[in-house]
Amino acid sequence: MKDQHIKQLFELLLATLFISTSGVLGKYIDMPPPVTVWWRAFLASFFIYAYCRYRKISLKIDSKKDLFTFILSSLFMGGHWITYFYSLQLSNVALAMLSLFTFPVITSLLEPLFINVKFNPVHIILGLIVLVGIYILVPDFNLNSSQSKGVLLGVLSALFYSLRLLLLKQHTNKYDGSMLMFYQIIILSIVLLPVLFTMETSGIRTQFPFVFLLALLTTAIGHTLFLQSLKYFTASTASIISSVQPIFGIILAYFFLNEVPTWNTFWGGLLILSTVVIESIRSRKNFDKLIND
Repeated sequence: MKDQHIKQLFELLLATLFISTSGVLGKYIDMPPPVTVWWRAFLASFFIYAYCRYRKISLKIDSKKDLFTFILSSLFMGGHWITYFYSLQLSNVALAMLSLFTFPVITSLLEPLFINVKFNPVHIILGLIVLVGIYILVPDFNLNSSQSKGVLLGVLSALFYSLRLLLLKQHTNKYDGSMLMFYQIIILSIVLLPVLFTMETSGIRTQFPFVFLLALLTTAIGHTLFLQSLKYFTASTASIISSVQPIFGIILAYFFLNEVPTWNTFWGGLLILSTVVIESIRSRKNFDKLIND
């Protein structure tokens, strides 16, 4: 049982590493975010469809109610991705990713409203520690600065992400994570199709390799693994453990973008990492109960 918990925890952290590549790749891509998101979803749909066929994963939707949930959660995912890429354009990888990671706090507050989970004050404490870590990293707040706007968009992205996560959590025991992600990106590709005719799209000619990696590493692999993890962890637990994502993102930005972290980044990151360690230990008990049931 212990080995299985470690295995699932490792897969969740691996998913977080893959998802964290979105920061660096997003900074390399110079296109309107809705266009970037369309190409990301469109390309990822081929990867995930091929994987589903290879693993013989059913793509059948059992009811119209489930389809409605898929559509609604896809819209939230689109909102999350678009606001996140605008946040990256206005600030930097560290600020965008760390403001996004207010989502564990938001998820902890909203989760009891969506599913039969008792309100856990510990999640609020851990979420507040994450917020303190983010506060240390964020510069003087000024609504006229692009960095402050980037932070606000990052928080809005976090809200969209939390709502999408909580909607899908209800279906993770019924459907495979790859199947859920496939319908998410197919629906999003259809919804965002008009942006190809209303926004500048010529940038794809020179930036296709980065969009390709975004679709494969971040979306097809990272987000699918993350959805799979919801079978073994609550949305709050998975959210808080994945708070290590900004740390991964900052490290990648240092090596690929030469964004040098400050001492504030190190101290803020240390606080965020502490919540990951605490929740990783706490989640063991919930994991064992879930498996035994």
